[in-house]
Amino acid sequence: MSVVPTIATSTGPVLVVGSGLLGASIGLGLRHLGVDVHVRDSSPTTEAVAQDIGAGRSVRAARAAHEEVPEPALVVVAAPPDVVAELVVEALAEHTDAVVLDIASVKGPILDAVRAAGADLTRYVGTHPMAGREKSGPVAARGELFTSMPWVICPGPETGARAVAAAKNLAVDLGATITVMEPVEHDETVALISHLPQVMSSLLASRLQETPPHHLSLAGQGLRDTTRIAGSDPGLWVQILSANARPVVASLHEVREDIDRLIATLENPEASGARLDIAQLMAEGNAGQARIPGKHGGAPRAFATLTVAVDDTPGQIARLLTEIGEIGVNLEDMRLEHSPGQPVGLVTASVEPSRHAELVDELQQRGWKVVQ
Repeated sequence: MSVVPTIATSTGPVLVVGSGLLGASIGLGLRHLGVDVHVRDSSPTTEAVAQDIGAGRSVRAARAAHEEVPEPALVVVAAPPDVVAELVVEALAEHTDAVVLDIASVKGPILDAVRAAGADLTRYVGTHPMAGREKSGPVAARGELFTSMPWVICPGPETGARAVAAAKNLAVDLGATITVMEPVEHDETVALISHLPQVMSSLLASRLQETPPHHLSLAGQGLRDTTRIAGSDPGLWVQILSANARPVVASLHEVREDIDRLIATLENPEASGARLDIAQLMAEGNAGQARIPGKHGGAPRAFATLTVAVDDTPGQIARLLTEIGEIGVNLEDMRLEHSPGQPVGLVTASVEPSRHAELVDELQQRGWKVVQ
């Protein structure tokens, strides 16, 4: 696990262009380490809020106070994908000795646009921190947002060693884990593991628009889990999907083949081999899901689960977690859902199989209603 250092390796001053969730979080993390940070945003209000929360000194405020804005050693472009390339080119031209990096979720098209502009690519490197929150804007920023999260660095063929080192130092300072990929490989990877899940979640959720409310009242955690990210910002995803369309389309074609296969099978479920084909499709899903790294990285581990009924009153979940800690069992994962129509919450906990029976027994002795 990566740990946020107490002394920065990044060389300031740092200019963060774009003061939303990610940009402000970068500013907060660096300021915590004592790095001199200035923030700039196309929105004066967003820039002011970023300063107010401590993400860095507002460039507008500094100039209004006739303060000198120091020349940055590093410029971090944390703007929406459709303006990133333009801002990178501007930063390279304005700050002729600074390393410039961006944190957009698509890399190849941005590199191509910066190259086409004739900018100095030796001082530019594309990066992508795989972190975020469901909330947006600087008020949602957290300095620890990137702790233990992947941070992908995607140097192009022209990228200089100084630029790569600056990107790695930034990621280390913010507690992230570094992965290096070529831009094309990155875009193909995120198309499958990030962009396709968003599309599938949104497509499923769109089917619910005309569903009667009394039908939706039957929804369980499965529907909530699979549609959670459907609440993402449409404007941002228009930019992401448009920029990374080619690899996303390739993944969608593969999904369409699987859907066509399932449709053909279900149209005649009594046919010879139909049930086997359904089982194979489900088993292929099992195999794919099992390859997703677990809590501690590497191959996922199988945990035992138990569900505890918790009264929907203040402090009950905190008391449950406290008592699990007192019993001495490490909670590997937890999921919370409400029992429809009942003043009860259901907490599903995942623990080491060897501790499952002990935890169930101890919780029942303490008066908790446990479903094994």
